[in-house]
Order: sequence, then structure tokens, then C-alpha cells
Amino acid sequence: MVRSDDPNDHKGLIREAYRIEGITLPECRSIFLDWALSLPEDRDQKQALSALHTVYSMQAADHPMTQVLAEGLQTAQAPRRRGGWRNRNR
Repeated sequence: MVRSDDPNDHKGLIREAYRIEGITLPECRSIFLDWALSLPEDRDQKQALSALHTVYSMQAADHPMTQVLAEGLQTAQAPRRRGGWRNRNR
């Protein structure tokens, strides 16, 4: 696994997506999902998305990952717990 110094992309998934020549929109969406699921709990997803979109949209505005990041920004919500062992009645 590739590690990154970027706290918004600690696994380097977004960075690597931009390096894949000929990557498609569905592939970018799959990578984005992996990124979203692996984002540390203490990282604000919308803030991380905004920072990544700002950087990459200036470098590669017409890349499919830029479109995916923009879509993610439009739908990002604050995380909320919906269940789990802590919410169960004892």
C-alpha cells in the first residue's frame, strides 16, 4: 500500500488515480469509495474533499477523478452513527 504525507489522502488513493493513464469515471468512483471508507474517523470528509478538489481541479480540471470529487462535495454530509453495539439496549 502506498502511503502519503497528505492527511486528506493518507493512502495516496486519489493521487494515484490521477497518475493512471486512461482511467474511467467508474474506476474513479470505485477508488473514491475506497478513499471514503478508509478516511480516518477524526478527518472531516467534506473538508478533506474540498482540499483535494481545490488542488486537483487546478491541475487536471477535465480528469474523471476531478468530476468525482466535485460530485462528492455536492453530496457530502457530516458522518453520523446509525447503530452498532453502543446503541443497542442492554
